[in-house]
This record gives sequence, C-alpha cells and structure tokens, in this order.
Amino acid sequence: MTFESLNIAIAMPEVFLLAMACLVLLVDVYLPQEKRNLTYIFTQFSLIITLVLLLGNQTETRVLAFNDLFVQDAMADALKMFIVIISFGVFVYSREYLQQRNIFKGEFYVLGLFSIVGMMLMVSANNLLMLYLGLELLSLCLYALVAFSRDDGNASEAAMKYFILGAIASGMLLYGMSILYGLSGSLQISEIAYAVIATTTGQGADNAQNIGMVFALVFIVVALAFKLGAVPFHMWMPDVYHGSPTAVTALIGTAPKLAAFAMIMRLMVEALGGLQADWQQMVIVLSVLSLAVGNIIAIAQSNIKRMLAYSTISHVGFILLGILAGTAEGYSSAMFYTITYAMMSLGGFGVIMLMARQGFEADQITDLAGLNQRSPWFAFIMMILMLSMAGVPPTVGFWAKLAVLTAVVDVELVWMAVIAVFFSIIGIFYYLRIIKIMYFDDAVETQPLVCGRDMQIALSTNGLAILALGLYPAALMSLCVAVFS
Repeated sequence: MTFESLNIAIAMPEVFLLAMACLVLLVDVYLPQEKRNLTYIFTQFSLIITLVLLLGNQTETRVLAFNDLFVQDAMADALKMFIVIISFGVFVYSREYLQQRNIFKGEFYVLGLFSIVGMMLMVSANNLLMLYLGLELLSLCLYALVAFSRDDGNASEAAMKYFILGAIASGMLLYGMSILYGLSGSLQISEIAYAVIATTTGQGADNAQNIGMVFALVFIVVALAFKLGAVPFHMWMPDVYHGSPTAVTALIGTAPKLAAFAMIMRLMVEALGGLQADWQQMVIVLSVLSLAVGNIIAIAQSNIKRMLAYSTISHVGFILLGILAGTAEGYSSAMFYTITYAMMSLGGFGVIMLMARQGFEADQITDLAGLNQRSPWFAFIMMILMLSMAGVPPTVGFWAKLAVLTAVVDVELVWMAVIAVFFSIIGIFYYLRIIKIMYFDDAVETQPLVCGRDMQIALSTNGLAILALGLYPAALMSLCVAVFS
C-alpha cells in the first residue's frame, strides 16, 4: 500500500480536527485557569476550519480511502456539516453555564472534539471496524462527560448507568458484527451486502446461513435501539438526560443522533438491505412502542430535561418510521427529520442553559413560569421550538412529520401513519403546557435574563432557523432527497 493509495485528502477534515483536538489537549495543560477561555476559542476555531474543509471537500461521487475503510458520499458530506454546526452551537450555549458552576475545564472541550471525530468516522464508515471505532470513540467521551460534574451524585449515577448499558449495547453490536464477519468472510459493508443477497436469493441461497444472518441482525437491531434510545431499550435516556450537566445533555441529545442515523443507514440499509423484510418487522415494533411510551410518559414529567428525554424517544419513533418504509423517500424523510430534530433539541437545551445560573439549574417545568415577562424575545424563541417539536405549522417540525407520514403511506402502511398521528396529538399537550406556563403563569423569578452577546445571537439564530425552514423547507428537503436519489 502506497501513501497515494490511502487517498488521505478526502479525510482531511477528520485529520485536521483530530490534530486540533490533540493540540487543544496539549495547550490546555499549560493554561492557567484565568486563561481557560483560550481553550474555548481554539475549539470553536477548529470547528470553523473543519466546516470550511468540509464545504471545500464535497464530492458528487462515492470516493473511498484508507484501503476502502473510509467512504465519502453525499450523505456523509451533509451529515458531517450539520454535526459540526450543531456541536459549535452546543459549545456556545455551554460556555457561561460551565463558568457559573466552576466546571469550565479544558477536558470538556477536548472530549467534545474527540466525540465529534468519532461521529464523523461513524458517518463515513465503509467497514465494520471503522464503524465500531467511531462508535467507541464517541461513547467513551460521552461516558466521561456525563460524570463531568464530579461533586454531583446524580451525574455519577447517570454516568454509571450510561456506561453499563452502553457497554451492553456495544457488546451486542460487536457480537452481531462478529457473526456477520463469520458468515460473509469480510468486514467491508459492500461485500457483506453481496453475501447477504447471495445467501437469501437465487441459486446460492443457503437456509442455514440465512438463519445466521437473521440472528446477527437481531443483535445489531437491539444494539442500535439501545444507542438511539428506542423503547424498550430506552431505560438509560431519562436518567442520563436528568443527571448530566445541561451542557453535556445538550451534546448527547443533538449531534450524536445524526451519527446514529448514519450508523443505521450503513448497517441496516447498505449492509443488510437484503434482509429488509426481516428488520422491517422489528423496526415497526420499536417505532410503535417508542411513539406510545415517549409521548404518554412525557406528560407525567415535572423535570423538563426528563420530559425532553421522553420527547426524544417519541421522535426516535418517527425517525424509525421513515427508515422502515424502506424507500428512498423514507430514508430522505428520516434524514430530514433527524437534522431538524437535532436543531430543535439544541435550541431547547439552549433556553434551559440561558435561564440557569449558579445554584439554580432551571430544570423544572415550573421554572419557565413567566418567561414572557422576563424576556418576551426568548419566550417567543422557546415557543417556536416547542411548536416545532409538536409538529405545528408553520414550523419545520410540521414538514418533518408530514414527510415521514407520506413515506409510510406510500408503502401502504396506513395504520402506522394513523398510530403516529394519534400519539403526536397526545404529545402536543406537554409542548403546549410549556407555552402556557411561559405566557400565562406568574413569574417565580423576576430579574431579567442576562447572557453573553454570542449566546443571544446563537439562540436567536437557532429559533429563527426553525421558523425559516418551516416557511421554506424546500432547500433542506432537496438536500436530503439528493442524498438518496
């Protein structure tokens, strides 16, 4: 293998970000606490340059690198750009929150950067080994970040639960991959796909091998359900969302969902597309349960972070709806939904961090009471975000839900669309409750909200982007459609 054959140029954004993560780690070691802001600046600078490299490195064709371990295609280009943009927003929202709690440490940004590298590797994986490497790089960083607030008992408990259940999921995934490797003789996703087709169809069909493939599929689907937080493998999500510092919750609840979507596409669609009839039944069950449990239990929550965790579970049900359709329209609608959900979730956690201050987490739903009296503008932004999550026009959440439902109806799964609409109507209640509390309840806190100009601009842009995409959804939808056309 020659250096030229590695085709390293197409992986330049990942290489640059990895180098900058190592540099930030080294620089942070020698920085005194009063100059810790430099770590934040270096981190954001790294993400900006990475985004520029991604924009200048796009390709219309499928390109392979590193002996076919790494792939660059339209889906990878699009998802990696949104991962970087959303992560940039998380770091902007988190800065003042971390400073107020004396956890403004370089480790947060170093682990954050390495987790982004892991997500980007997951998105561009063309090999089971690369996929698992990216997943573990992401997971190990998140395990450490959940326990970042060392004096908080809830954070330590959440980290232990996340680590144990995450390790179980990774083990199941590894076991499923091992069976696939044993049956196909390859770790390459394309070669596994050929082996699956040869096993299940034509003269080369082998019933024993087919059973083995389905056995591997079960383990992989369960592992992916764990990572996404689909019911009944959701038990870690409410506790982790609640126990983590809100800055970490924002990181966990946004960009990794894009990487998880990419992992599903690489494994279930590209590698195991020949077993669609088998995994479609499993995904239907996961989707229905997620929609039901997520929307119903969210109503009973008094903690807004736990409510958003169950809300995430219900949104995962919608994402799975698009994937189970098994068509290009379904995949593009699921991608559109995942991107818009990550943006909505980012804004929601941003508002929570905006309202929080030292000694006050603002994580109870009642803490939002009278927000309109304290800051009409940010109450309006939160209202847009909640309406979008509920799927109310003219926000982008309406178009995301409509696209998924249309894809499901097109494959004659009308009953699934009816179930999804039914539980979405139930879900509207807890989103409207937050709007009611913000606008009609008396304020508990009376002092005006204070935050940096960067957070004001970022949060305003975030909310208005949700509204703008709702009024003009065609550009983002066209991007998602082009990926699978």
